[in-house]
Amino acid sequence: MSKLSSTYFRSLRTCTPGRSIQCQRQSICMRHNKATAPGRRYFTSGERDRAAVGVFTPKAAALFVATGIGLFYYFRYEKQKLLEQRQKELESRSVGRPHVGGPFTLTTHENKPFSDKDLLGKWNFVYFGFTNCPDICPAELDKIGSVLTSLEKDYGTIFQPVFISVDPARDSIPQMKTYLADFHPRIIGLTGDYETVKTTCKAYRVYFSTPPNADPKGDYLVDHSIYVYLMDPNGQFVEAFGQSSTPDEVVERVKKEISEFEKETGRKV
Repeated sequence: MSKLSSTYFRSLRTCTPGRSIQCQRQSICMRHNKATAPGRRYFTSGERDRAAVGVFTPKAAALFVATGIGLFYYFRYEKQKLLEQRQKELESRSVGRPHVGGPFTLTTHENKPFSDKDLLGKWNFVYFGFTNCPDICPAELDKIGSVLTSLEKDYGTIFQPVFISVDPARDSIPQMKTYLADFHPRIIGLTGDYETVKTTCKAYRVYFSTPPNADPKGDYLVDHSIYVYLMDPNGQFVEAFGQSSTPDEVVERVKKEISEFEKETGRKV
């Protein structure tokens, strides 16, 4: 056995009666060092574990978990909103756009012919109604006038408002002219015979309840679709604005569509 190993094993021997004085001295020395060592603290295993945890208390852990969950749902919501926005942008363009509109030939309130070709080169607001409508049609025509007034400040007269009658039996050319005098001066009123009106309504997917044999002097109401159709300068359908759409919402959407159209074609109309 080497000298180093021998020394090591001797240090592990327990105190024997003959060596008790030396052991006592070592014990006293160890107690003295523990008592007098400045700034030194001896920890139990439990205290060391608590010191390792630090300030990460159960309350802090709960707050950490709650924050993590909140961030997870927030980013998931933002992602979903972004996906929905992209989907709406795709639907607002030509992809997936419903086929609305088609060929027609009617007569204006100025007794002039007007066809679908006259829609080209302008942004058109097309509304279907009738002059004996008590409230809805006047409100929608007023809305169109408000939208035009706002848009024309920025874009000029690149818009064309069109009012197509779904009650041809009573909405004669003189009647249309008298009725439209109370609305925006650039609204064009269109009317025609029953079959022509019916074909035009079908092309624009407009429902109306006027019977083909309606009495021109009859006192009746007409049930019909209530939408203002936005058509681009190429005669393509862009959007249908319902009663719930405010003038401001319509203006903002039209501005967006003009901007997109300009990016694609290099022109506003």
